[in-house]
Amino acid sequence: MGYAVMLLLVFLCHEVSSISILPHKHQTISLLKFKQSFTIDTSASGVCEYGQESYPKRSSWNTSRDCCSWDGVVCDDITGHVIELDLGCSGLVGTIDSNSSLFQLSHLQMLDLTGNNFSNSHISPEFGKFSSLTHLDLSNSNFSGQIPSEISHLSKLHSLRLSKYFDSNKLRLTTHDFKSLLQNLTQLRELHLSQVNISSIIPLNSSSHLTTLELIATGFGYFPKTKWNSSASLIELNLSGVNFSDNLPESLGYHLTSPRYLSLSYNNISLTNDNNVTLPKSLYTLELAACEVKELEFLRSTKQLSYLDLSNNKIQGRIPDWAWSNWMFSLQDLDMSHNMLTSVDSIPLQFADIIDLRSNLLQGSLPIPPISPTYFFISQNNLSEEIPSSICNLTSLVMLDLAGNNFRGEIPQCLGNITALQVLDMRHNNLSGNIPTTFSNESSLRSLNLHGNKLEGKIPRSLANCKDLEVLDLGDNHLIDTFPMWLGTLPKLQVLSLRFNELHGPIRTSRIENMFPELRIIDLSFNVFSGNLPSCLFHHLKAMRTIDPSMEAPRYFGNTYYQDSITVATKGFDREIVRILYLYTVIDLSSNRFEGRILSIMGDLIAVLASLTSLSFLNLSHNHLQGCIPQGPQSLTFGSNSYEGNDGLRGFPVSRSCTYDRVLDTNDTISGLDDEESNSEFQSDFWKGALMGYGSGLCIGLSIIYFMLSTGKPIWLARIILEMEHKIMRGRRKKQRRQRNYRRRNNHF
Repeated sequence: MGYAVMLLLVFLCHEVSSISILPHKHQTISLLKFKQSFTIDTSASGVCEYGQESYPKRSSWNTSRDCCSWDGVVCDDITGHVIELDLGCSGLVGTIDSNSSLFQLSHLQMLDLTGNNFSNSHISPEFGKFSSLTHLDLSNSNFSGQIPSEISHLSKLHSLRLSKYFDSNKLRLTTHDFKSLLQNLTQLRELHLSQVNISSIIPLNSSSHLTTLELIATGFGYFPKTKWNSSASLIELNLSGVNFSDNLPESLGYHLTSPRYLSLSYNNISLTNDNNVTLPKSLYTLELAACEVKELEFLRSTKQLSYLDLSNNKIQGRIPDWAWSNWMFSLQDLDMSHNMLTSVDSIPLQFADIIDLRSNLLQGSLPIPPISPTYFFISQNNLSEEIPSSICNLTSLVMLDLAGNNFRGEIPQCLGNITALQVLDMRHNNLSGNIPTTFSNESSLRSLNLHGNKLEGKIPRSLANCKDLEVLDLGDNHLIDTFPMWLGTLPKLQVLSLRFNELHGPIRTSRIENMFPELRIIDLSFNVFSGNLPSCLFHHLKAMRTIDPSMEAPRYFGNTYYQDSITVATKGFDREIVRILYLYTVIDLSSNRFEGRILSIMGDLIAVLASLTSLSFLNLSHNHLQGCIPQGPQSLTFGSNSYEGNDGLRGFPVSRSCTYDRVLDTNDTISGLDDEESNSEFQSDFWKGALMGYGSGLCIGLSIIYFMLSTGKPIWLARIILEMEHKIMRGRRKKQRRQRNYRRRNNHF
């Protein structure tokens, strides 16, 4: 990662109390004298993560002579003193020591340094000298170590945020300092200390003004059994993952007099009527994910809930009528995924925006909400029957996930008319008929996954209207068509899987210059494609021939609500990748009828192939390979069992020596190569084929080696072998489908 050394423009506005000369002029002069205080991270992603939210990073700084006009700087209109400094998400890299010019800004009232990288340095005690400070935010900026006790001297603080959401080097707060913090900061209204290591009990005489308390994963584990001062004013309480002792349910009633937001997720607590827990009617947001909840009776008093998260619990049966009645006109976001619900007859929520019922045991037909939600997830259940056409009344749908059920019949054609729809996932069902042909130019579709159904016919040309399409998976169906080269006009398409269909014919050249510009994964295996390997296709795969430096940190397709997935063959097994990394690069052309020679362009598809030090598995055994085994640092790590069953191979590790003269005479020259081409080219292509397996889990690598073998023998013999292979693969595919249908029937019953 490269860093550009820049001036930290706003840190160094030196405060001057002179009346005759405006302070901000001296602040600017002092600023310009300071050099190389920080480096600015300019190469990383332009997004700053903060908790579950993302914010754009600042890309540049104003360099005018008046620092009060700079972005993030606010000065007092009368005195000219800097009173607010917002450097959040600025890409700052370095440390803030005690003699930093930052601490000369003694009139600061608000300071925001969140989302930067202060290199695991400690928080300086000098922060405690900002006597006028009302808001201090040092969250998620890679501070570590002990939080200085001087922070408790900031008696005017209204908001203190020291949370760490992603960093493993936790901040620490001693029991004494935690008590001092809450006792001395009497004006405190918001306190965020998530993932700060605290081993203490909440003091009873804390700030009476406290309205928001966030202590996620702090591990203090104790909660006072008697009422503490701020309980009357507390509006937001987040105690997720603190591993409470059993006294929490008993003491809830003391503290929750009028909260609007309560999160107790990821705590091993049992909330039932037997615990005498009564939640206040004022609750708008309730988060109880992974809390061993088995029933809903303790929620009878909640009638204003807008957000309810009961995911990953043990709730069985059906959602009771009183619950629907309580929340019919208030609930906007319902998450009851990963439970053991068996039936949902209807979803009578009138204002629902998000409905998540994934991974339950739901049976029967698909329940349709009366009002259109934005996100509707009901995958991984046992729902059956046909998908009703009334699903198309949900015109505001952005994401529809019906995967992993037993739906049958045709896909409603009208789904293609929902222009807001970005994700349509119906994989692993029993759907038949044709794919909808009604996608229009107004379509917002980003991901279409119909893998593992019984769909027939052709790939609809209307998909070319979906200019935002990134992921298209039509694998494991009964589609009969030629290769859809016209999909190459989609500017954002990155994943294309057409495996296990009945697609046929050659892959023809396109006259369009820029085809498949972003494609990273292409799987055409187990079809009936024929002719020469498609040079026209490989020449277009620009995204596979370059490495994007911004991809250094792993990023996934999808977003918070939905992650794209795909099934690929790796090391001989079908594997479902449940989250697709942008770094994945896969080409699988196996089990078709391609002919000809391996193209040199294959060696230029370098994405993931730039470094081969992680190649840990190679098996080329029991083929008809001949010649010298290519030597390299990584090849020296493989044993002889990687090459056994290839009598024509020589060199380490199967033999002690190997000469690099021609090993094939003219009569055995590889078809498609001229006689004068040296064996070194064969070795080069041999090794390229093997290394391609590193990038795609050997799914194309071994296929390439096989193609090279087939072209090295008489054409008639190669074709006989291909015919035999195709028959074997077709029989295997039928067997796999029978096994899959058998499993589906068993799961259904």
